[in-house]
Amino acid sequence: MKREDFEFEVCANGVESCLTAQEGGADRVELCAGIPEGGTTPSYGEIKTARKLLTTTRLHVIIRPRGGDFLYSPLELERMEEDIRICKELGVDGVVFGCLTEQGNVDMEQCRRLLALARPMSATFHRAFDHTSDPMAAMEQIITLGFDRILSSGQCPKAADGIPTLAAMEQAARRRITIMAGSGVCEDNIRQLYEATGIRAYHFSLRERVASRMAASSPLASDNDLDVSHTPVTSAERVRHAIAQLAD
Repeated sequence: MKREDFEFEVCANGVESCLTAQEGGADRVELCAGIPEGGTTPSYGEIKTARKLLTTTRLHVIIRPRGGDFLYSPLELERMEEDIRICKELGVDGVVFGCLTEQGNVDMEQCRRLLALARPMSATFHRAFDHTSDPMAAMEQIITLGFDRILSSGQCPKAADGIPTLAAMEQAARRRITIMAGSGVCEDNIRQLYEATGIRAYHFSLRERVASRMAASSPLASDNDLDVSHTPVTSAERVRHAIAQLAD
């Protein structure tokens, strides 16, 4: 199998992870803030700095104003449009978003508005897809809209558990859209996912805990829900290792 036959995308939680993803050989990063919420739109400064420093790895940015569901109000949609404009002005390569209706269908009107604004940037329909009521029908709608790819875990918490749906999606897509498997993808299961589904695009984080450089901190300021002793950052070595499982 040749390296150019596959796409590898890193879910980057900051500029540092963007740079280690690039060092590890990733084709693309999806830059996100708010990882515990499933990813939200990063700051202007984060996007601008990543754009300046990424030279060989493409930069995609998630457009998601909050955590929670994917049913957006007119005011939320307005903010998403402004974030897309900013990404375009900064020279971002692609944006990542997805809008659903109350019934769990793809919101064709909202997606069409955002897509028209986003072009000519690339567009990925993110894991809002995994909350649709009929995934195969949703995939056809997303293809009709003109998205470039769908990020999915096969409507399961982890992609390894969603293999049957992912395989069905890949077969039904017939190269009309790229199906990208994500959530829990790592160096230990990426080969299994490929052999079971035929999917050639993968999305992963592959982070490691980097110890704080603080020499001292106040125990009085500690918070049981906030770990300030380490920061998660994508590991370049883990990215290289994952890619090596599929590509010579």
